[in-house]
Amino acid sequence: MLRARPRSAWTALGLTAVLGVGLLPPGTAVAAIGTPDTAGTHAHTVQITVGDPATARGCSGTLVAAQWLLTSQSCFTATPGTGVAPGKPLEPVKVTAGTGTYTIAELFPRDDRDVLLARLDREATGVTPARLADGGAPAAGTALTAAGFGRTKTAWVPDRIHTAAFTTTSATATELAIEGAQTGDAICQGDAGGPVTDSSGAVVALASRSWKAGCLGVPETETRRNAVASRVDDLRQWVVDVRAAQPGWKSRTFVQTDQGLYQGVRLADGTWGGFRDVQAEAGSIGGVLASARAVAAAGLSRDTHVLAIDAAGKLRHAIRRGDGTWTAFGDVGAVAGTLGNLQQVSAVSIGHELHVVALAGNKVFHTRRDAAGQWTRFGDVAGAAGPIGAVTSVATASVGGNLHTVAVTGGKPYHTVRDTGTGRWTGWGDMTGAVGVTGPVSSVAIAGVGTDAHVVIATDNGTQQYHTVRNGAGSWTVYGNLSGVWGTVTAKSVSAAHVDGELQVAAVTADGKVLHTTRHADRTWAPTVPVALTGAAGTPTHLSVTGML
Repeated sequence: MLRARPRSAWTALGLTAVLGVGLLPPGTAVAAIGTPDTAGTHAHTVQITVGDPATARGCSGTLVAAQWLLTSQSCFTATPGTGVAPGKPLEPVKVTAGTGTYTIAELFPRDDRDVLLARLDREATGVTPARLADGGAPAAGTALTAAGFGRTKTAWVPDRIHTAAFTTTSATATELAIEGAQTGDAICQGDAGGPVTDSSGAVVALASRSWKAGCLGVPETETRRNAVASRVDDLRQWVVDVRAAQPGWKSRTFVQTDQGLYQGVRLADGTWGGFRDVQAEAGSIGGVLASARAVAAAGLSRDTHVLAIDAAGKLRHAIRRGDGTWTAFGDVGAVAGTLGNLQQVSAVSIGHELHVVALAGNKVFHTRRDAAGQWTRFGDVAGAAGPIGAVTSVATASVGGNLHTVAVTGGKPYHTVRDTGTGRWTGWGDMTGAVGVTGPVSSVAIAGVGTDAHVVIATDNGTQQYHTVRNGAGSWTVYGNLSGVWGTVTAKSVSAAHVDGELQVAAVTADGKVLHTTRHADRTWAPTVPVALTGAAGTPTHLSVTGML
Protein backbone atom coordinates (compact mmCIF):
# COMPACT_ATOMS: atom_id res chain seq x y z
CA MET A 1 0.00 0.00 0.00
CA LEU A 2 1.08 3.59 -0.50
CA ARG A 3 2.48 5.31 2.58
CA ALA A 4 2.06 8.93 3.56
CA ARG A 5 4.49 11.29 1.91
CA PRO A 6 5.25 14.99 2.31
CA ARG A 7 2.55 17.37 1.14
CA SER A 8 4.94 18.83 -1.39
CA ALA A 9 4.96 15.47 -3.18
CA TRP A 10 1.25 15.75 -4.07
CA THR A 11 -0.25 18.44 -6.28
CA ALA A 12 -3.89 19.35 -6.69
CA LEU A 13 -5.45 17.95 -9.83
CA GLY A 14 -7.37 21.11 -10.58
CA LEU A 15 -11.02 20.48 -9.77
CA THR A 16 -13.15 23.31 -11.13
CA ALA A 17 -16.55 24.86 -10.73
CA VAL A 18 -19.54 23.42 -12.57
CA LEU A 19 -22.48 23.72 -10.25
CA GLY A 20 -21.97 27.36 -9.48
CA VAL A 21 -19.41 29.91 -8.55
CA GLY A 22 -16.64 28.31 -6.54
CA LEU A 23 -17.35 24.66 -7.37
CA LEU A 24 -14.14 23.01 -8.39
CA PRO A 25 -13.61 22.61 -12.17
CA PRO A 26 -13.05 19.33 -14.07
CA GLY A 27 -9.56 17.95 -14.34
CA THR A 28 -8.43 17.23 -10.76
CA ALA A 29 -8.31 14.05 -8.80
CA VAL A 30 -10.49 14.22 -5.71
CA ALA A 31 -10.93 10.42 -1.32
CA ALA A 32 -14.22 10.16 0.08
CA ILE A 33 -13.96 11.11 3.69
CA GLY A 34 -16.28 9.24 5.93
CA THR A 35 -15.91 5.61 6.97
CA PRO A 36 -13.04 3.16 6.28
CA ASP A 37 -14.18 0.21 4.17
CA THR A 38 -13.27 -2.42 6.77
CA ALA A 39 -15.79 -4.96 5.40
CA GLY A 40 -14.15 -5.04 1.97
CA THR A 41 -17.40 -4.15 0.21
CA HIS A 42 -15.54 -1.76 -2.08
CA ALA A 43 -12.38 -3.87 -2.51
CA HIS A 44 -12.66 -3.36 -6.28
CA THR A 45 -11.58 0.26 -5.67
CA VAL A 46 -7.98 0.79 -6.78
CA GLN A 47 -5.36 3.39 -5.95
CA ILE A 48 -3.67 5.12 -8.88
CA THR A 49 -0.45 7.14 -8.85
CA VAL A 50 0.41 9.12 -11.99
CA GLY A 51 3.71 10.80 -12.74
CA ASP A 52 7.22 10.87 -11.29
CA PRO A 53 7.49 10.37 -7.52
CA ALA A 54 8.49 13.99 -6.86
CA THR A 55 5.32 15.40 -8.46
CA ALA A 56 2.99 12.39 -8.50
CA ARG A 57 -0.78 12.83 -8.64
CA GLY A 58 -3.04 10.40 -6.81
CA CYS A 59 -6.54 9.27 -7.71
CA SER A 60 -8.83 6.26 -7.58
CA GLY A 61 -10.52 3.81 -9.92
CA THR A 62 -12.64 0.69 -9.96
CA LEU A 63 -11.74 -2.73 -11.33
CA VAL A 64 -14.43 -3.91 -13.78
CA ALA A 65 -12.63 -7.03 -15.02
CA ALA A 66 -9.46 -8.85 -14.07
CA GLN A 67 -7.35 -6.70 -16.42
CA TRP A 68 -9.53 -3.63 -16.82
CA LEU A 69 -10.44 -0.63 -14.69
CA LEU A 70 -12.55 2.50 -15.04
CA THR A 71 -11.30 5.83 -13.79
CA SER A 72 -11.36 9.55 -14.63
CA GLN A 73 -9.49 11.18 -17.47
CA SER A 74 -8.69 13.84 -14.87
CA CYS A 75 -6.20 11.42 -13.36
CA PHE A 76 -4.04 11.47 -16.47
CA THR A 77 -3.80 15.14 -17.29
CA ALA A 78 -1.89 17.84 -15.43
CA THR A 79 -3.98 20.51 -17.17
CA PRO A 80 -7.54 20.76 -15.83
CA GLY A 81 -10.30 20.30 -18.39
CA THR A 82 -8.14 18.73 -21.12
CA GLY A 83 -8.79 15.30 -22.58
CA VAL A 84 -6.51 12.30 -22.69
CA ALA A 85 -5.09 10.74 -25.84
CA PRO A 86 -5.80 7.03 -26.31
CA GLY A 87 -2.92 4.61 -26.12
CA LYS A 88 -0.01 4.19 -23.75
CA PRO A 89 0.04 6.65 -20.81
CA LEU A 90 2.47 9.53 -21.28
CA GLU A 91 3.64 9.32 -17.65
CA PRO A 92 4.54 6.45 -15.30
CA VAL A 93 1.46 4.92 -13.68
CA LYS A 94 1.23 2.69 -10.61
CA VAL A 95 -2.02 0.87 -9.76
CA THR A 96 -2.59 -0.85 -6.42
CA ALA A 97 -5.43 -3.36 -6.48
CA GLY A 98 -5.79 -5.44 -3.35
CA THR A 99 -2.28 -6.51 -2.40
CA GLY A 100 -0.95 -6.38 -5.97
CA THR A 101 0.80 -3.60 -7.86
CA TYR A 102 0.33 -3.10 -11.60
CA THR A 103 0.96 -0.64 -14.40
CA ILE A 104 -1.36 0.52 -17.17
CA ALA A 105 -0.66 -0.67 -20.69
CA GLU A 106 -3.29 1.28 -22.62
CA LEU A 107 -5.92 4.00 -22.14
CA PHE A 108 -9.32 4.17 -23.86
CA PRO A 109 -10.92 7.56 -23.06
CA ARG A 110 -14.53 8.56 -23.68
CA ASP A 111 -15.16 11.63 -25.80
CA ASP A 112 -18.29 12.73 -23.95
CA ARG A 113 -17.40 12.59 -20.23
CA ASP A 114 -14.65 12.40 -17.64
CA VAL A 115 -14.24 8.62 -17.96
CA LEU A 116 -11.68 6.26 -19.39
CA LEU A 117 -11.18 2.52 -19.51
CA ALA A 118 -7.65 1.32 -18.80
CA ARG A 119 -6.03 -2.04 -19.55
CA LEU A 120 -3.59 -3.26 -16.92
CA ASP A 121 -0.30 -4.85 -17.85
CA ARG A 122 -1.64 -8.18 -16.53
CA GLU A 123 -4.66 -9.62 -14.74
CA ALA A 124 -5.19 -8.50 -11.16
CA THR A 125 -5.58 -11.33 -8.66
CA GLY A 126 -7.40 -11.60 -5.37
CA VAL A 127 -9.93 -8.87 -6.22
CA THR A 128 -13.53 -9.40 -7.37
CA PRO A 129 -14.36 -6.85 -10.10
CA ALA A 130 -17.25 -4.45 -9.68
CA ARG A 131 -20.59 -4.79 -11.43
CA LEU A 132 -21.72 -1.87 -13.57
CA ALA A 133 -25.29 -0.69 -13.18
CA ASP A 134 -27.39 -0.67 -16.33
CA GLY A 135 -30.78 0.52 -15.17
CA GLY A 136 -30.41 4.18 -16.07
CA ALA A 137 -29.51 7.20 -13.97
CA PRO A 138 -30.60 7.00 -10.32
CA ALA A 139 -33.56 9.24 -9.51
CA ALA A 140 -33.24 12.31 -7.33
CA GLY A 141 -33.09 11.32 -3.68
CA THR A 142 -31.40 7.97 -4.35
CA ALA A 143 -28.88 6.97 -1.68
CA LEU A 144 -25.38 6.35 -3.05
CA THR A 145 -21.94 5.50 -1.66
CA ALA A 146 -18.68 6.98 -2.94
CA ALA A 147 -15.37 5.20 -2.33
CA GLY A 148 -11.78 6.21 -2.88
CA PHE A 149 -8.20 6.51 -1.70
CA GLY A 150 -8.15 10.32 -1.51
CA ARG A 151 -7.57 12.60 1.45
CA THR A 152 -9.70 12.41 4.54
CA LYS A 153 -10.21 15.04 7.23
CA THR A 154 -6.89 14.09 8.85
CA ALA A 155 -4.88 11.99 6.39
CA TRP A 156 -3.08 13.38 3.35
CA VAL A 157 -2.46 10.01 1.66
CA PRO A 158 -4.63 7.27 3.21
CA ASP A 159 -3.53 3.68 2.70
CA ARG A 160 -7.05 2.26 2.86
CA ILE A 161 -10.36 2.75 1.10
CA HIS A 162 -12.77 5.25 2.64
CA THR A 163 -16.44 5.64 1.83
CA ALA A 164 -18.99 8.42 2.19
CA ALA A 165 -22.77 8.59 1.88
CA PHE A 166 -24.31 10.69 -0.88
CA THR A 167 -27.72 11.44 -2.35
CA THR A 168 -28.53 12.11 -5.99
CA THR A 169 -29.89 15.62 -6.59
CA SER A 170 -30.15 15.62 -10.40
CA ALA A 171 -28.79 13.99 -13.55
CA THR A 172 -27.84 14.83 -17.13
CA ALA A 173 -27.03 12.48 -19.98
CA THR A 174 -23.45 12.12 -18.76
CA GLU A 175 -23.26 13.33 -15.15
CA LEU A 176 -24.84 13.02 -11.73
CA ALA A 177 -25.10 15.88 -9.25
CA ILE A 178 -24.74 14.42 -5.76
CA GLU A 179 -24.56 15.79 -2.23
CA GLY A 180 -22.98 14.46 0.94
CA ALA A 181 -25.65 12.96 3.15
CA GLN A 182 -24.30 14.60 6.30
CA THR A 183 -21.40 16.64 7.62
CA GLY A 184 -18.24 14.58 7.18
CA ASP A 185 -19.37 12.96 3.94
CA ALA A 186 -17.43 14.50 1.10
CA ILE A 187 -15.31 13.71 -1.93
CA CYS A 188 -11.72 14.86 -1.54
CA GLN A 189 -8.51 15.27 -3.47
CA GLY A 190 -7.41 11.83 -4.74
CA ASP A 191 -10.94 10.41 -5.14
CA ALA A 192 -11.39 11.20 -8.83
CA GLY A 193 -12.27 8.02 -10.69
CA GLY A 194 -13.47 6.28 -7.54
CA PRO A 195 -16.73 4.31 -7.78
CA VAL A 196 -20.11 5.70 -6.77
CA THR A 197 -22.40 2.74 -6.07
CA ASP A 198 -26.10 2.22 -5.46
CA SER A 199 -27.69 0.15 -2.69
CA SER A 200 -27.12 -3.07 -4.66
CA GLY A 201 -23.40 -2.39 -4.90
CA ALA A 202 -23.48 -1.68 -8.65
CA VAL A 203 -21.33 1.20 -9.91
CA VAL A 204 -23.48 4.01 -11.32
CA ALA A 205 -20.83 6.73 -11.68
CA LEU A 206 -17.23 7.79 -11.04
CA ALA A 207 -16.27 10.70 -8.79
CA SER A 208 -15.18 13.66 -10.91
CA ARG A 209 -15.15 16.98 -9.01
CA SER A 210 -16.29 18.44 -5.72
CA TRP A 211 -16.35 21.35 -3.30
CA LYS A 212 -14.29 19.20 -0.88
CA ALA A 213 -15.84 20.52 2.31
CA GLY A 214 -14.12 19.03 5.36
CA CYS A 215 -11.19 17.62 3.40
CA LEU A 216 -7.68 18.11 4.68
CA GLY A 217 -6.22 21.33 3.32
CA VAL A 218 -9.61 22.94 2.54
CA PRO A 219 -10.61 26.02 4.59
CA GLU A 220 -13.03 25.28 7.40
CA THR A 221 -15.29 28.01 6.05
CA GLU A 222 -16.13 25.74 3.09
CA THR A 223 -19.27 23.80 4.05
CA ARG A 224 -20.69 22.70 0.68
CA ARG A 225 -20.74 18.93 0.19
CA ASN A 226 -21.93 18.96 -3.44
CA ALA A 227 -20.04 16.94 -6.04
CA VAL A 228 -20.28 15.85 -9.65
CA ALA A 229 -19.85 12.24 -10.78
CA SER A 230 -19.54 10.97 -14.35
CA ARG A 231 -22.21 8.42 -15.21
CA VAL A 232 -21.21 4.86 -16.15
CA ASP A 233 -24.63 3.19 -15.81
CA ASP A 234 -24.98 3.44 -19.61
CA LEU A 235 -21.42 2.34 -20.48
CA ARG A 236 -21.61 -1.41 -19.94
CA GLN A 237 -21.84 -2.18 -23.67
CA TRP A 238 -19.03 0.29 -24.45
CA VAL A 239 -16.78 -1.49 -21.95
CA VAL A 240 -17.60 -4.85 -23.55
CA ASP A 241 -17.01 -3.47 -27.06
CA VAL A 242 -13.60 -2.04 -26.16
CA ARG A 243 -12.54 -5.28 -24.52
CA ALA A 244 -13.89 -7.39 -27.38
CA ALA A 245 -11.87 -5.39 -29.91
CA GLN A 246 -8.62 -6.46 -28.24
CA PRO A 247 -6.76 -9.59 -29.40
CA GLY A 248 -7.58 -12.71 -27.42
CA TRP A 249 -10.09 -15.55 -27.40
CA LYS A 250 -13.80 -14.78 -27.29
CA SER A 251 -16.95 -16.34 -28.68
CA ARG A 252 -19.58 -14.77 -30.89
CA THR A 253 -23.13 -16.02 -30.81
CA PHE A 254 -25.57 -15.41 -33.63
CA VAL A 255 -29.18 -15.83 -32.58
CA GLN A 256 -31.96 -16.26 -35.08
CA THR A 257 -35.33 -15.06 -33.81
CA ASP A 258 -38.76 -14.87 -35.37
CA GLN A 259 -37.99 -11.20 -36.08
CA GLY A 260 -34.40 -11.23 -37.35
CA LEU A 261 -30.75 -12.08 -36.76
CA TYR A 262 -28.68 -10.77 -33.85
CA GLN A 263 -25.09 -11.16 -32.72
CA GLY A 264 -23.54 -10.92 -29.27
CA VAL A 265 -20.10 -11.56 -27.81
CA ARG A 266 -18.97 -13.54 -24.77
CA LEU A 267 -15.57 -12.55 -23.39
CA ALA A 268 -13.06 -14.96 -21.89
CA ASP A 269 -14.14 -14.16 -18.32
CA GLY A 270 -17.75 -15.07 -19.08
CA THR A 271 -19.00 -11.50 -19.58
CA TRP A 272 -21.73 -11.19 -22.20
CA GLY A 273 -22.46 -8.05 -24.17
CA GLY A 274 -25.81 -7.03 -25.57
CA PHE A 275 -27.07 -8.33 -28.92
CA ARG A 276 -27.04 -6.24 -32.09
CA ASP A 277 -29.13 -6.40 -35.23
CA VAL A 278 -26.93 -7.95 -37.92
CA GLN A 279 -29.07 -6.61 -40.76
CA ALA A 280 -28.78 -3.09 -39.37
CA GLU A 281 -24.99 -3.37 -39.65
CA ALA A 282 -24.43 -5.58 -42.71
CA GLY A 283 -27.50 -4.62 -44.73
CA SER A 284 -30.99 -6.06 -44.94
CA ILE A 285 -31.52 -9.47 -46.52
CA GLY A 286 -35.28 -9.29 -46.08
CA GLY A 287 -35.26 -11.41 -42.97
CA VAL A 288 -34.03 -14.92 -42.23
CA LEU A 289 -35.73 -18.15 -43.26
CA ALA A 290 -37.98 -18.85 -40.29
CA SER A 291 -38.52 -22.59 -40.69
CA ALA A 292 -34.90 -23.74 -40.46
CA ARG A 293 -31.55 -23.35 -38.74
CA ALA A 294 -30.67 -20.64 -41.19
CA VAL A 295 -27.56 -19.08 -39.63
CA ALA A 296 -23.95 -20.20 -39.25
CA ALA A 297 -20.81 -18.41 -38.15
CA ALA A 298 -17.10 -19.18 -38.33
CA GLY A 299 -14.23 -17.26 -36.78
CA LEU A 300 -11.25 -16.79 -39.07
CA SER A 301 -8.45 -14.98 -37.25
CA ARG A 302 -10.08 -11.77 -35.97
CA ASP A 303 -12.87 -11.83 -38.56
CA THR A 304 -16.21 -13.57 -38.25
CA HIS A 305 -17.84 -15.04 -41.36
CA VAL A 306 -21.62 -15.19 -41.20
CA LEU A 307 -23.85 -17.33 -43.42
CA ALA A 308 -27.62 -16.83 -43.46
CA ILE A 309 -30.47 -18.22 -45.52
CA ASP A 310 -32.69 -15.26 -46.29
CA ALA A 311 -36.46 -15.28 -46.37
CA ALA A 312 -36.41 -15.92 -50.14
CA GLY A 313 -34.28 -19.05 -49.66
CA LYS A 314 -30.96 -17.63 -50.89
CA LEU A 315 -27.69 -18.27 -49.06
CA ARG A 316 -25.99 -15.02 -48.03
CA HIS A 317 -22.48 -14.33 -46.72
CA ALA A 318 -21.01 -11.35 -44.85
CA ILE A 319 -17.88 -10.69 -42.81
CA ARG A 320 -17.65 -8.89 -39.50
CA ARG A 321 -14.11 -7.58 -39.49
CA GLY A 322 -11.96 -7.48 -36.40
CA ASP A 323 -12.44 -3.71 -36.12
CA GLY A 324 -16.23 -4.16 -35.88
CA THR A 325 -17.10 -3.06 -39.42
CA TRP A 326 -19.08 -5.29 -41.78
CA THR A 327 -19.03 -6.16 -45.44
CA ALA A 328 -22.41 -6.22 -47.14
CA PHE A 329 -24.17 -9.55 -47.51
CA GLY A 330 -23.35 -11.24 -50.79
CA ASP A 331 -25.24 -13.98 -52.68
CA VAL A 332 -23.26 -17.22 -52.30
CA GLY A 333 -25.37 -18.92 -54.96
CA ALA A 334 -24.19 -16.43 -57.55
CA VAL A 335 -20.59 -17.63 -57.15
CA ALA A 336 -20.90 -21.19 -55.77
CA GLY A 337 -24.06 -22.37 -57.50
CA THR A 338 -27.70 -21.98 -56.56
CA LEU A 339 -29.20 -24.60 -54.29
CA GLY A 340 -32.94 -25.07 -54.28
CA ASN A 341 -34.95 -25.75 -51.12
CA LEU A 342 -32.22 -24.64 -48.72
CA GLN A 343 -32.93 -25.97 -45.23
CA GLN A 344 -29.82 -25.51 -43.06
CA VAL A 345 -26.29 -24.13 -43.17
CA SER A 346 -23.14 -24.86 -41.15
CA ALA A 347 -19.67 -23.33 -41.47
CA VAL A 348 -16.14 -23.56 -40.08
CA SER A 349 -12.68 -22.21 -40.86
CA ILE A 350 -9.70 -24.43 -41.65
CA GLY A 351 -6.47 -22.49 -41.99
CA HIS A 352 -7.28 -19.48 -44.14
CA GLU A 353 -10.26 -21.12 -45.82
CA LEU A 354 -13.97 -21.03 -45.01
CA HIS A 355 -15.85 -24.31 -45.44
CA VAL A 356 -19.62 -24.27 -45.78
CA VAL A 357 -21.91 -27.28 -45.59
CA ALA A 358 -25.52 -26.74 -46.61
CA LEU A 359 -28.61 -28.90 -46.45
CA ALA A 360 -30.84 -28.46 -49.49
CA GLY A 361 -33.63 -30.74 -50.64
CA ASN A 362 -32.58 -33.16 -47.86
CA LYS A 363 -29.13 -33.51 -49.44
CA VAL A 364 -25.75 -32.35 -48.10
CA PHE A 365 -23.62 -29.98 -50.19
CA HIS A 366 -20.14 -28.52 -49.61
CA THR A 367 -18.26 -25.46 -50.83
CA ARG A 368 -15.19 -23.55 -49.68
CA ARG A 369 -13.97 -19.99 -49.91
CA ASP A 370 -10.20 -19.62 -50.22
CA ALA A 371 -7.95 -16.94 -48.70
CA ALA A 372 -8.36 -14.82 -51.84
CA GLY A 373 -12.15 -14.84 -51.48
CA GLN A 374 -12.82 -17.26 -54.35
CA TRP A 375 -15.58 -19.86 -53.94
CA THR A 376 -15.67 -23.40 -55.33
CA ARG A 377 -18.89 -24.75 -56.76
CA PHE A 378 -21.20 -26.60 -54.40
CA GLY A 379 -20.65 -30.34 -54.55
CA ASP A 380 -23.09 -33.05 -53.49
CA VAL A 381 -21.34 -34.84 -50.61
CA ALA A 382 -23.23 -38.04 -51.44
CA GLY A 383 -21.18 -38.26 -54.62
CA ALA A 384 -18.00 -38.55 -52.54
CA ALA A 385 -19.11 -40.09 -49.24
CA GLY A 386 -22.01 -42.19 -50.54
CA PRO A 387 -25.79 -41.85 -50.27
CA ILE A 388 -27.44 -42.03 -46.84
CA GLY A 389 -31.07 -41.20 -47.57
CA ALA A 390 -33.02 -38.04 -46.80
CA VAL A 391 -31.05 -35.82 -44.39
CA THR A 392 -32.93 -33.73 -41.84
CA SER A 393 -30.08 -32.04 -39.94
CA VAL A 394 -26.38 -31.37 -40.57
CA ALA A 395 -23.38 -29.82 -38.80
CA THR A 396 -19.69 -29.48 -39.60
CA ALA A 397 -16.44 -28.70 -37.75
CA SER A 398 -12.68 -28.55 -38.09
CA VAL A 399 -11.04 -31.40 -36.18
CA GLY A 400 -7.28 -31.72 -36.34
CA GLY A 401 -7.32 -29.66 -39.54
CA ASN A 402 -9.80 -31.88 -41.37
CA LEU A 403 -13.50 -31.28 -42.05
CA HIS A 404 -15.82 -33.49 -39.99
CA THR A 405 -19.51 -33.56 -40.84
CA VAL A 406 -22.44 -35.17 -39.06
CA ALA A 407 -25.74 -35.66 -40.85
CA VAL A 408 -29.00 -37.02 -39.45
CA THR A 409 -31.12 -39.37 -41.52
CA GLY A 410 -33.85 -41.68 -40.34
CA GLY A 411 -33.43 -40.11 -36.88
CA LYS A 412 -29.84 -41.43 -36.61
CA PRO A 413 -26.52 -39.55 -36.89
CA TYR A 414 -23.91 -40.41 -39.53
CA HIS A 415 -20.34 -39.13 -39.69
CA THR A 416 -17.82 -38.47 -42.46
CA VAL A 417 -14.41 -36.79 -42.76
CA ARG A 418 -13.00 -34.73 -45.61
CA ASP A 419 -9.19 -34.86 -45.73
CA THR A 420 -8.02 -31.28 -46.25
CA GLY A 421 -4.86 -32.36 -48.05
CA THR A 422 -6.46 -34.63 -50.63
CA GLY A 423 -10.04 -33.40 -50.64
CA ARG A 424 -11.28 -36.97 -50.28
CA TRP A 425 -14.26 -37.93 -48.12
CA THR A 426 -14.61 -41.09 -46.05
CA GLY A 427 -17.80 -43.09 -46.37
CA TRP A 428 -20.65 -42.24 -44.01
CA GLY A 429 -20.41 -44.12 -40.74
CA ASP A 430 -23.46 -44.91 -38.61
CA MET A 431 -22.53 -43.53 -35.17
CA THR A 432 -25.22 -45.46 -33.33
CA GLY A 433 -23.23 -48.68 -33.04
CA ALA A 434 -20.37 -46.88 -31.30
CA VAL A 435 -22.09 -44.21 -29.20
CA GLY A 436 -25.41 -45.80 -28.27
CA VAL A 437 -29.05 -45.77 -29.29
CA THR A 438 -31.30 -42.80 -28.58
CA GLY A 439 -34.66 -41.57 -29.69
CA PRO A 440 -34.90 -39.73 -33.03
CA VAL A 441 -32.29 -36.95 -33.33
CA SER A 442 -33.85 -33.53 -33.95
CA SER A 443 -30.76 -31.27 -33.76
CA VAL A 444 -27.02 -31.89 -33.99
CA ALA A 445 -23.85 -29.85 -33.42
CA ILE A 446 -20.17 -30.72 -33.75
CA ALA A 447 -16.96 -28.94 -32.71
CA GLY A 448 -13.30 -29.88 -32.83
CA VAL A 449 -11.06 -29.41 -29.80
CA GLY A 450 -7.57 -30.46 -30.81
CA THR A 451 -7.92 -33.85 -32.49
CA ASP A 452 -11.16 -34.68 -30.68
CA ALA A 453 -14.55 -34.27 -32.31
CA HIS A 454 -17.32 -33.36 -29.85
CA VAL A 455 -20.87 -34.10 -30.96
CA VAL A 456 -23.95 -32.78 -29.14
CA ILE A 457 -27.43 -33.93 -30.09
CA ALA A 458 -31.01 -33.24 -29.04
CA THR A 459 -33.44 -36.15 -29.34
CA ASP A 460 -37.05 -37.06 -28.69
CA ASN A 461 -38.29 -33.70 -29.97
CA GLY A 462 -35.55 -31.97 -27.97
CA THR A 463 -36.50 -33.37 -24.56
CA GLN A 464 -33.18 -35.26 -24.23
CA GLN A 465 -29.65 -34.01 -24.95
CA TYR A 466 -26.44 -36.05 -25.23
CA HIS A 467 -22.70 -35.56 -25.76
CA THR A 468 -20.06 -37.86 -27.23
CA VAL A 469 -16.41 -37.57 -28.25
CA ARG A 470 -14.48 -39.12 -31.16
CA ASN A 471 -10.77 -39.08 -30.39
CA GLY A 472 -7.96 -38.68 -32.89
CA ALA A 473 -7.61 -42.45 -33.27
CA GLY A 474 -11.24 -42.73 -34.38
CA SER A 475 -12.72 -44.23 -31.21
CA TRP A 476 -16.03 -42.92 -29.85
CA THR A 477 -17.22 -42.59 -26.26
CA VAL A 478 -20.74 -43.68 -25.45
CA TYR A 479 -23.35 -40.97 -25.15
CA GLY A 480 -23.37 -38.98 -21.92
CA ASN A 481 -26.74 -37.59 -20.92
CA LEU A 482 -26.56 -33.82 -20.43
CA SER A 483 -29.45 -33.62 -17.97
CA GLY A 484 -26.91 -33.17 -15.19
CA VAL A 485 -25.55 -30.14 -17.07
CA TRP A 486 -28.63 -28.58 -18.66
CA GLY A 487 -31.24 -29.67 -16.18
CA THR A 488 -34.68 -30.58 -17.53
CA VAL A 489 -35.10 -28.59 -20.74
CA THR A 490 -36.45 -29.03 -24.24
CA ALA A 491 -33.79 -27.95 -26.74
CA LYS A 492 -35.08 -26.75 -30.10
CA SER A 493 -31.57 -26.15 -31.46
CA VAL A 494 -28.02 -26.85 -30.25
CA SER A 495 -24.69 -25.35 -31.24
CA ALA A 496 -21.08 -26.10 -30.26
CA ALA A 497 -17.73 -24.40 -30.77
CA HIS A 498 -14.08 -24.68 -29.83
CA VAL A 499 -12.91 -21.62 -27.88
CA ASP A 500 -9.39 -21.48 -26.43
CA GLY A 501 -9.00 -25.21 -25.87
CA GLU A 502 -12.48 -25.70 -24.44
CA LEU A 503 -15.88 -26.75 -25.75
CA GLN A 504 -18.68 -24.20 -25.55
CA VAL A 505 -22.24 -25.44 -26.04
CA ALA A 506 -25.41 -23.39 -26.35
CA ALA A 507 -29.05 -24.25 -26.89
CA VAL A 508 -32.32 -22.54 -27.67
CA THR A 509 -35.08 -23.98 -25.52
CA ALA A 510 -38.75 -24.43 -26.25
CA ASP A 511 -39.64 -21.74 -23.72
CA GLY A 512 -37.62 -19.11 -25.59
CA LYS A 513 -34.37 -19.11 -23.60
CA VAL A 514 -30.76 -19.37 -24.72
CA LEU A 515 -28.59 -21.49 -22.40
CA HIS A 516 -24.79 -21.68 -22.41
CA THR A 517 -22.20 -23.90 -20.80
CA THR A 518 -18.52 -24.83 -21.18
CA ARG A 519 -16.80 -28.21 -21.02
CA HIS A 520 -13.34 -27.52 -19.65
CA ALA A 521 -10.13 -29.26 -20.69
CA ASP A 522 -10.33 -31.36 -17.50
CA ARG A 523 -13.69 -32.72 -18.75
CA THR A 524 -15.74 -30.93 -16.11
CA TRP A 525 -18.74 -28.83 -17.11
CA ALA A 526 -19.32 -25.27 -16.01
CA PRO A 527 -22.75 -24.42 -14.61
CA THR A 528 -25.32 -23.72 -17.30
CA VAL A 529 -26.33 -20.05 -17.43
CA PRO A 530 -29.17 -18.29 -19.26
CA VAL A 531 -27.99 -15.69 -21.76
CA ALA A 532 -29.67 -12.29 -21.53
CA LEU A 533 -30.70 -11.41 -25.08
CA THR A 534 -30.58 -7.68 -24.45
CA GLY A 535 -31.15 -5.86 -27.74
CA ALA A 536 -32.59 -8.84 -29.61
CA ALA A 537 -36.21 -8.58 -30.71
CA GLY A 538 -38.52 -11.56 -30.92
CA THR A 539 -38.36 -15.16 -29.72
CA PRO A 540 -35.13 -17.12 -30.39
CA THR A 541 -35.44 -20.17 -32.63
CA HIS A 542 -31.89 -21.19 -33.63
CA LEU A 543 -28.32 -20.11 -32.99
CA SER A 544 -24.69 -20.53 -33.98
CA VAL A 545 -21.63 -20.12 -31.73
CA THR A 546 -18.07 -19.64 -32.97
CA GLY A 547 -14.73 -19.00 -31.34
CA MET A 548 -12.39 -16.27 -32.54
CA LEU A 549 -9.34 -14.27 -31.59
